[in-house]
Amino acid sequence: MTPSDVPPPPSSSPPWSQPPPPARPWYQAPARPSGRGSSALALLTAAVVGAVAGWAAVALASHARAYCDAGWEAGGRFEMSFLLVLMVPGCAFLALLIAFLSRPLPLLSRPVPVLLVLAVVVLVFFATKGTLDGYPGNPERCGPDNVPPWWPGWLPA
Repeated sequence: MTPSDVPPPPSSSPPWSQPPPPARPWYQAPARPSGRGSSALALLTAAVVGAVAGWAAVALASHARAYCDAGWEAGGRFEMSFLLVLMVPGCAFLALLIAFLSRPLPLLSRPVPVLLVLAVVVLVFFATKGTLDGYPGNPERCGPDNVPPWWPGWLPA
């Protein structure tokens, strides 16, 4: 066998002889898969939860006014209907914004900021619109601050 009879080596080496791909450094976070569908669903859920929180805030304030007979109309239904138009889309937008900003958080803790902000909005709305401090309501049902007795004392009003 002469050297000219020997076939040349293949141009590419077999896969088992190739070096492994470089390892990811310990300080680099793993790449996340593109979860566009789950992200859109999470944002939609946050918007719906925000809309429900806005409706619940108006309903709670209206129920407190009706119970204490505070406001120029029983329950302030006329005034609250205008606030409903502002609160439902406003809370939905706020929840959407907070959900968008909390995307870097771990998956299970993303709803926490949204729910905390919405809870604060509902409490502040109840305290400002649901309890008309100093308005002459029904003194047999509520005190001078028009906080109904069914409202928990540990929550601000």
